[in-house]
Amino acid sequence: MPAAPVKQPPAAERVYTHIKQAVLDRRYEGGTLLTEGELADAVGVSRTPVREALLKLEVEGLIRLYPKKGALVLAVSAQEIRDVVETRLLVEEFAVRKAVPAPAALVARLEELLAEQKRHAAAGDLAAFAVSDRCFHAEIVKHAGNEILSRLYDQLRDRQLRMGVAMMQALPDRITRNHDEHSEILDRIRAGDADGAAACVRGHLGRVEVLVRGEAR
Repeated sequence: MPAAPVKQPPAAERVYTHIKQAVLDRRYEGGTLLTEGELADAVGVSRTPVREALLKLEVEGLIRLYPKKGALVLAVSAQEIRDVVETRLLVEEFAVRKAVPAPAALVARLEELLAEQKRHAAAGDLAAFAVSDRCFHAEIVKHAGNEILSRLYDQLRDRQLRMGVAMMQALPDRITRNHDEHSEILDRIRAGDADGAAACVRGHLGRVEVLVRGEAR
């Protein structure tokens, strides 16, 4: 009996996914003007689902629509960077303290993510490295055991990924340094050193803010 055909997601969802992923990994950089026709051709759909997807992305703050012209991909602002890093500091310093002493499952998962980051760095895959980088921090937040904080942190996901790719494109040496700083955080977690782990997180995020803000100017 032949296998049933794989059902594709709705057209608007396919367009939404295509545009959002391209914005997050900076194939569509800030300042790029996207037209409905180009997007429809790229995904292989009509213009109606493109409009639906663009409206959703405008609500999320990734683009701005200009009637009869298209959609402008919004650049990451210095204020947005400050806001994201301040929020991350509040959440992540608290979370890493709560996660210590760490269960074996958390340590194993963080080790797995570090190995993953090393593979992505060797392959030069910045988008995949940024995802793994973000997962490393999110795993610590999740193990703090506060669901409200976890949901708040999840709302930062898109901004974190976009900023991460931007920084590594501008400063390729940050890929290795990010991995090393994550290793330091994990070492402190393994040692049961909550204060040391929090200090490593604070230093790591402080460098991220300075570097990404510099790149964004």
